[in-house]
Amino acid sequence: MLVQDQTDAIQFLGDRQTHASDAVEHIETHISHIFLARDRAFKMKRAVKLPYVDFSTPELRLEACKREVHLNGPTAPGLYLGVRTITRDQAGKLQFGDGELVEPVVEMVRFDQGALFDRMAVDGRLTTKLLTQAARMIARYHRGAPVVHRGSGSANIGAVLAINRAGFATSRVFDETAVATVSQLFEEALKENGSLLDAREASGKVRLCHGDLHLRNICLIGGQPRLFDCIEFNDQIATIDTLYDLAFLLMDLWHRGFPQLANLVMNRYLDESDDEDGFTLLPFFMAIRAAVRAHVIATQVAEGGSQAHLVSDAHSYFEFARSLLAKVQPRLIVIGGFSGSGKTTVADALAPWLGAPPGARIIESDRIRKALHGVPAEAPLDADAYRPDVSDKVYSEIVRRSLAILKAGGSAVADAVFDRLHNRSLIEIASTAAGIPCEAVWLEAGVQILQQRVASRQEGPSDADLHVLAQQMSGGRGPLSWRMIDAEQPVGGIVREILEPGKAARASGQGRDRPKPLLT
Repeated sequence: MLVQDQTDAIQFLGDRQTHASDAVEHIETHISHIFLARDRAFKMKRAVKLPYVDFSTPELRLEACKREVHLNGPTAPGLYLGVRTITRDQAGKLQFGDGELVEPVVEMVRFDQGALFDRMAVDGRLTTKLLTQAARMIARYHRGAPVVHRGSGSANIGAVLAINRAGFATSRVFDETAVATVSQLFEEALKENGSLLDAREASGKVRLCHGDLHLRNICLIGGQPRLFDCIEFNDQIATIDTLYDLAFLLMDLWHRGFPQLANLVMNRYLDESDDEDGFTLLPFFMAIRAAVRAHVIATQVAEGGSQAHLVSDAHSYFEFARSLLAKVQPRLIVIGGFSGSGKTTVADALAPWLGAPPGARIIESDRIRKALHGVPAEAPLDADAYRPDVSDKVYSEIVRRSLAILKAGGSAVADAVFDRLHNRSLIEIASTAAGIPCEAVWLEAGVQILQQRVASRQEGPSDADLHVLAQQMSGGRGPLSWRMIDAEQPVGGIVREILEPGKAARASGQGRDRPKPLLT
């Protein structure tokens, strides 16, 4: 809670004369005051003392400011300018400069608030291309983050749960019985996932991460997504599993009503990071993140914030956390079809609605082939990369990954041509081995439609052209036992037909949360 009066410093930073500016914008968060004036932003730490942060003295706030500049500089070059101190002169007047320390502030370059990812999400400006860039950027950031070995992975997450319990204990927003029930569910999930968490820590997946990786802490600078405003005040909070770091962004996207974007970020991140072994931890990690947001908002209520709005938000995150802890039956959907049938488009639209949030892992043949050759998904490969022996490796990898995800309790969408009976049999056998039904579909479209789609393709993972399509069709697909779906209908209709076989023909289009193609 607030432990010092910062009124003088707030008035000083909010004064137009301080900045020689016609206007000063003041933004308040649960631990900061931010003042925007001309081409600068000044960030002041609130004098709070909470279970997870201690800004109770100017000296502690000064150290936190210095650390913020140091940690955020590499991920947001040119954005952080340094630390300035508000002091009191001999006459008792506040100023920037030497003198008795009153408050330290972080000085930053001001950027358009419309460049924040939360604003862009609301405005519908987050495209698949931009989020793919962001996911890859985060994966690179995690690869370079320092590995920290301070106890087991389960103990690390257990410490986060302890902070959550302490946060809920200071709040009167939530029913005590409901908090106890959810806390018990968290403890059960921790026990269930303990071995995997420990294995990930032993392999170096616990690192000094960003720690606060939600939409509002990603901005577009120079056309590139950049991370800023990481956790600088508590290394325990920031020293976490890399997928727990990512989970805040996934939770934020999903809770705001963008499940397809959350699924996209998850899939592109895992493509880049090769961290699929932790995929099934993501619902648990997202639940913890939702609980963190719930008790942080409850703290704002206790400090006298806008009661009705904040209480509603806190309960929304609390209930979301509870829902994420529910058990969900894993599913395997296998999508086959010739090039141009829309397999990848359908897989992208389908995956968010399978399994627990953030949805199903997409096992895509084109991306696997590019990864096997060590090139980006969009980089073209020559004909040698499509030899039959290489394709056999690709399909074997699809089967291996699908089986691993199913056995771990996750859901997957396997996306490949599957024009050979042998490859179709392999994925069916893997599904049987995991004890999960293989829900396989073949997307069927007329020759002219396939040709038009292939000819009009933009940049993407597939290298298929009209010649490749002609080869596929001349070879045929052999006897097919998979359910055939008309691929000439809208994507939403295909997804409904896959999710609810038998009902799609009667669907009138009023279904809840109808999947829509993503912006590219």
